Amino acid sequence: MKILEQYILRRVVLMFLTALLPVLAIIWTTQVLRRINLVTDSGQSVGSFMVLATMILPTIVATVLPFALVIGITHTLTTMNNDSELAVIDAAGAPRSIIQRPLIIFAAGLSFFSFVMMGFVEPAMRVNVRTMIATAYADLLSSVIEERTFRQIEPGLFVQISERQSGRAMKGLLVADSRDPASELIYYAREGAVDETGKALVMQDGEVQRKAPNGDVTVIRFDRYAFDLSDLSEERGQARYGAKDRDLLYLMDPDPLDERYVDKPNDFSAELHRRISSSFLPLVFALISLMLCGDARSHREARLHPMASALIMALTLFWASNYLTTLAETSSAFLPLLYLLPLGSGSAALFMLATNRSPRLPKFLSSLIEAVATVTQKRMGVGTGGSA
Repeated sequence: MKILEQYILRRVVLMFLTALLPVLAIIWTTQVLRRINLVTDSGQSVGSFMVLATMILPTIVATVLPFALVIGITHTLTTMNNDSELAVIDAAGAPRSIIQRPLIIFAAGLSFFSFVMMGFVEPAMRVNVRTMIATAYADLLSSVIEERTFRQIEPGLFVQISERQSGRAMKGLLVADSRDPASELIYYAREGAVDETGKALVMQDGEVQRKAPNGDVTVIRFDRYAFDLSDLSEERGQARYGAKDRDLLYLMDPDPLDERYVDKPNDFSAELHRRISSSFLPLVFALISLMLCGDARSHREARLHPMASALIMALTLFWASNYLTTLAETSSAFLPLLYLLPLGSGSAALFMLATNRSPRLPKFLSSLIEAVATVTQKRMGVGTGGSA
């Protein structure tokens, strides 16, 4: 690689990291804060929470990376244009490929990195996160760690305790169970404990109130009563994996007995093709950025800032890709569009680069913008000429 190519690549990589790391930190922080209840609700240690936070990080890298590349390329090349460096390169007779080649190679490497992250690393981390959360909430006692606070265990089932004691013992239990529409049950007990298996809540010295649909209330006192938690514990302790939690090899050949695959087979095919097509985005975004700011231009040329233009195009492609993925989950007929969108956009940008053409707005749109600008200047009292 030539010295000039190394110089351009070094500046782009530096700006790429400068844009990637802060944005990644912000998004990662928002995702981690959504899981803070793992500590407050389940009593997990701070160390477990940090492990969870670390596993969340790879799940967002592939999403942020292409946009950081757009910022790195457009900012670097725009700065070089403003400093007349691109004009000097053109005046020296250097071909455009001396600017394009290192950045395209870098973008291709990032595309391969995104493919590996989305295909294998990200789903593995998702599985670990789901397993960790399911294990943390498997025990009912950990879910009601806060005293004198109603805690919803599942829809229709609430638990409150007055005091936690050593071991698994508790005092002042209140359990409200309205999961069965045929009756509402409210349990009061002076003492109680979850057995060692976690499948029963044993309450002592209490009463249960049963309210029938017609409004009749029946009160029964008991010395000892076992509230069944077996179904609840098994359900909360078992992580359920969807299409996004599976790696690329599994998506290519799903288990025909997988309940999620049986219910929604299109989700697995849509997720498979989304990951493959999305891995092209860094390369496509790089071509778009080079198309917009890869040549020397006059400072007097009125145009939208290249970074803004490139980000608008990148966001449009990203949102369109997600929308097509949603459509592909309902019908497999939309799957080819997942590839047509990025490959078509990249081919158009590559054609513009190969023919040394610059993107221009349609004539009618340029005339409209010019007319609006003229009217705005007149309303603000800015004329095209002046009198002495």
